Amino acid sequence: MRAAGPALALTFGLLTLAACQRMAEPAPATPAPAPASVPLVVPLVVPPPVGTASAAQGIAWQHAQGEAEVDAAFARARQERKPVFLYWGAVWCPPCNQVKATLFNRQDVIERSRAFVPVYIDGDSPGAQKLGARFKVRGYPTMVLFSPEGTELTRLPGEVEAQQYLQLLTLGMSAQRPVKAVLADARAGGRSLTPNEWKLLAFYSWDSDEHQQMLPQQEVPAVLRQLAAACPPDAHDTATRLFLKAWAVADPKAARPDAAARNRLLAVLRNAEPSRLHMDVLAYNAEEVVRVFSSARTPERQQLLDAYDASLAGLANDATLSRADRLSALIARVKLAHLDAPAGKTPAVPPALLTDVREQVARMDRETTDGYERQAVITTAADLLAEAGAPAESDALLKANLARSHSPYYLMSGLALNAKKRGDSADALHWYQEAYQRSEGPATRLQWGASYLGALVDLAPQDEARIEATVLQVWREAAGQPNAFYERSARSLQRVGDKLVVWSKLPGHADALQRLRRQADELCAGVPEADGQRSSCRGLLKA
Repeated sequence: MRAAGPALALTFGLLTLAACQRMAEPAPATPAPAPASVPLVVPLVVPPPVGTASAAQGIAWQHAQGEAEVDAAFARARQERKPVFLYWGAVWCPPCNQVKATLFNRQDVIERSRAFVPVYIDGDSPGAQKLGARFKVRGYPTMVLFSPEGTELTRLPGEVEAQQYLQLLTLGMSAQRPVKAVLADARAGGRSLTPNEWKLLAFYSWDSDEHQQMLPQQEVPAVLRQLAAACPPDAHDTATRLFLKAWAVADPKAARPDAAARNRLLAVLRNAEPSRLHMDVLAYNAEEVVRVFSSARTPERQQLLDAYDASLAGLANDATLSRADRLSALIARVKLAHLDAPAGKTPAVPPALLTDVREQVARMDRETTDGYERQAVITTAADLLAEAGAPAESDALLKANLARSHSPYYLMSGLALNAKKRGDSADALHWYQEAYQRSEGPATRLQWGASYLGALVDLAPQDEARIEATVLQVWREAAGQPNAFYERSARSLQRVGDKLVVWSKLPGHADALQRLRRQADELCAGVPEADGQRSSCRGLLKA
């Protein structure tokens, strides 16, 4: 599941695997790691929103601003014979705030953290994007376990509920070999895998492996189906998750499940226990699963929709799940209600479902007092309202929370998207611009600047002065950053370049484009040549 950036999606489930996390453009080459240095152990420096305790009272994060601190953490891990837990996140990212509010503040997780070296990399710290290239992490949040020697063991899914996550963390820490080696054995059908190794494969965060270390992306669906078929049936929960993951990413044109597989899915949906255990897969992939298991407007489709809706309704009202997860289940219900709508038409949501949506949003807005959790809950709730056909209520919720959010520019991006959907270009551009102006952090500003520039080209291509000024502002900010041509920052600049290609095909902008080309040449000439950033600059800004 992927999306183009925070201004283009608010759904928490999609955010976890998409907007916060996933941008699929190619990244520049990874430079060599820096030498080790003296450890620097400080608390997680993300400022806590009003009403929350500092993360310093919990996990003793080693905050890495560059390669020296990361290398020091691995040196400490080797000395203490502990694995390294690397958490890559951002202040504004809703699912990052969700894991702070529901996972990293749990006493059992805090206790478990004493058995590993916890390293936090904020995406806006000075060396973060270069570290992202080194560790092959792109989206927020990404959580990776390494052996004391620095070998990557596994990537953990941030979307599973907290107790399940703790079990996976324990399994990963005790792993005898990297999950990539486990996968090789599973595919070869050779050495027998232990139940714990099968579980690590089933819960591996395939979505955060955007550099395709485990598998080329195009091979993932077939391999997951192979694993699902090979997993021992006595490992029931593990086999079920592999089965669901395999069909969630399947291409309906390439593979279709048989009747036995369809009955297996229905059995999961009709049973509360497995539905809850695998709610992240079921809720965040509802449309994909229904499409691959049934054809539109058939009795099989309706039977599946009925079972799916009942399962999601139970999840949406399960008080043991997080608020954001419950809202995500409601979003899936709404999306399935629209699934077979004629192209270009969005039917009204059933009145009872719309009432449920409004009641749940009001309740969670009222009850969510933790500032971190609100960043996830409010953005998810706003997206739910918009998806359910209540965009004015979505706007009102976002506006009412601007002053309460520690990163209101993220909420402004939601307001911009709502305005764009309703065809109000002026209001959309106002909020895109406001979001860019209010955004904070070097990588974040490039990302929001690219979103604003993209909106300008799409919605006001004739506004040459505004477009040229925005491009120059983004480029000047990039010129002042030491690592602007790595990972997310590089992809943001690539988006600017891509949009300029689109704009260059429109008549009447030749003089402005010529001026921008000269500015791009000057920018790239000032970029360091030794680590390949200059060539990356020229490739990204060649438009």
